[in-house]
Amino acid sequence: MSDNKTIKGLDLAALRIIHYPDPRLSEMATPVEQFGPELAALADRMFELMFEARGVGLAAPQVGLTIRLFVCSPTFDPADRHVYVNPRLIEVDGKQESEEGCLSLPGVSCKVKRYLSATVEACDLEGNVFQESATELQARIYQHEIDHLDGTLLINRMGTVARMANRKAIREMEEEFQLK
Repeated sequence: MSDNKTIKGLDLAALRIIHYPDPRLSEMATPVEQFGPELAALADRMFELMFEARGVGLAAPQVGLTIRLFVCSPTFDPADRHVYVNPRLIEVDGKQESEEGCLSLPGVSCKVKRYLSATVEACDLEGNVFQESATELQARIYQHEIDHLDGTLLINRMGTVARMANRKAIREMEEEFQLK
């Protein structure tokens, strides 16, 4: 499902968060070209899945759709909902290192170095371009979710010690995927 024409007729209720090592998580997502009610419905479903999983961000590849779209709620408040279509980082500054997890890698976490502040340029659900700047957690969310859109996973950012600390959970996901 690499173009958003497949959003029409998509069974949104059947969407689920996919887990590593599903190959769709490593694909480069394609830009969204059509905006409309189907895209808004997809974003709503992604928010449902994200809140159910107790996450603060979710990218379309994490539900098996390789399009450039992510949703987030840095405060985990259902009223604090942000949608970014075709996002790109246009300015970054500073450094921070913090523990990160990922809904597509349940049970896995590690310290990741990210920029402290980031400005993203994206479209809203109607296709209007906007820019937004953030620091700390929200800047981290931008970077983590845009990584997903570029096919980069948390596992790709792990050092040797973190890989060793998470090897059991990673191996279990790989074995479970083989059984599917």
